[in-house]
Amino acid sequence: MYDKEKKEVINAGIKLDRYGLIALSGGNVSLKVDEDRVLVTPSGMIYEELEIDDIILMDLSGEVIEGTRKASVDTKALLYIYNNMPEINAVIHTHQPYATALGLVEEEFKCNLTTLANATKGSVSVCPFSSAASEQMGIEAVENLNGKLAVILKNHGVITVGNSLKQALYSCVYLEEAAKTYCIAKAMSDNVAMMTEEQIEQAVKIFDYYGQGKENVPDELVMG
Repeated sequence: MYDKEKKEVINAGIKLDRYGLIALSGGNVSLKVDEDRVLVTPSGMIYEELEIDDIILMDLSGEVIEGTRKASVDTKALLYIYNNMPEINAVIHTHQPYATALGLVEEEFKCNLTTLANATKGSVSVCPFSSAASEQMGIEAVENLNGKLAVILKNHGVITVGNSLKQALYSCVYLEEAAKTYCIAKAMSDNVAMMTEEQIEQAVKIFDYYGQGKENVPDELVMG
């Protein structure tokens, strides 16, 4: 059941490793496949070694429908997000180093790149600490997303959400790129240029036209 979607979950996990956002079996990937059904990666298994049957299918109460593996230890947090944000179809949790490092010294990652605005819809909040395996991870994410697609978990990692795995993955990747760029700039100077709210809003709107099969960006959206 849902073999195609299970493969998508596995491929997303492999990409997290490819882009340096996790190490070994860190983090997790989940995908809502029906109104009340979610696919979740198993606990402690390396993504590139996963088979379709390793992915767990459960309902939003946590009742396993299909699969024999132990689900991610963060399943309570994932289910909290899905139950409290019904518009969300995908959640990714990583331990990506640059964004996590920023969470140790900042209370918010101010938007510094157009790609960050594109992928997360602007600045990213840093949540108070919550341990792995706790529902509190999900509570903090829901309370701090504020219309964005990513949050940084202090001393822990990152949670991104989206209407698809692709959107959640883009948020992870471009958040890390922006965090790395910020760290490089900060090492060069304390005067790091950040984007204005007007620039962020423009970047978010332009991204709606990104990709094949979409109209060209209207001239009125482009700033000189």
